[in-house]
Amino acid sequence: MTTKTFKVLSALLSYPEEALQKAAPDLRSVLDDEELLPSESRAAVDALIEDLVQTDVYDLQERYVELFDRTRSLSLHLFEHVYGESRDRGQAMIDLKNLYGQNGLSLSTSELPDYLPAFLEFLSMRPLDEARQLLGQPAHILAAVAERLEKRDARYAAVFRALETLAVPASDSEQLDVVPEDPVADPNDFAALDAEWEEEAVTFGPSAAPSCKDRLVAQIRAGRRPAAAVSMKGEAP
Repeated sequence: MTTKTFKVLSALLSYPEEALQKAAPDLRSVLDDEELLPSESRAAVDALIEDLVQTDVYDLQERYVELFDRTRSLSLHLFEHVYGESRDRGQAMIDLKNLYGQNGLSLSTSELPDYLPAFLEFLSMRPLDEARQLLGQPAHILAAVAERLEKRDARYAAVFRALETLAVPASDSEQLDVVPEDPVADPNDFAALDAEWEEEAVTFGPSAAPSCKDRLVAQIRAGRRPAAAVSMKGEAP
């Protein structure tokens, strides 16, 4: 049985388009039906949905890019926060993509498996107990990103806090350290942005890092993943 709440949260973290705005009633309906989110978390998610509906789509897209594509410490790519440019990240990507494939989720060639909306789509396909256990593995990453978003008064923090309430936390021994945040004064300061993205977050051995420009383009491309089934009426359980 699918857990559509994960699909809703995946959609809310996807690149905002008019289709997402139009799907707002369906998103709320799913959350009403499944009742997985506690009231305080649900209220914050509802506030985000309302903001997405009321704000001009081009303003939403600009805000999304500034937050998630231009700010490394807010990356929606989970392994960015623990592996940086380490070669270990590549093996982790392969393992995660294989896990998806074994359970019926196929990614396009341009998609990275650690992209959070893709991970949440995968969780929506798994039994709820299993999904909550899997979500618990990156729960400390979600908490760190939520805190960083809250410092910026970004409503997207609501999704990360909602995910925290759904996760069954992994033991401390199973968690990898989260790369600390290096503040960048202005997301439009491209010199500072280049400097931030050129630094290796974690170094386990020599590796050839792509240029800032190439890496940013790859992130933005992955961030264009369409929101998965934002119109959820008539889906099979």
